[in-house]
Amino acid sequence: MTLAEKLLKEFQELPEEKKQQVIDFVEFLKSKQQKEIEVMIDEIIDTNKEALLELAK
Repeated sequence: MTLAEKLLKEFQELPEEKKQQVIDFVEFLKSKQQKEIEVMIDEIIDTNKEALLELAK
C-alpha cells in the first residue's frame, strides 16, 4: 500500500469534523512551506543583489 493509499484509507474512515481538521492542517503545512520558500528566495536575492543588479543593466 502506498503512502497516498494509506492516507486516503485512513482519511475516509474519519468523521466529517476530523476530516476538516486534517484539511486545515494540510493547508497550514502548505502555507508554512510557501513562506519558507519565500524566505529562501529573499535570502538568495539579498545575497546576490549586486550581481543581479549588474545583470539587469
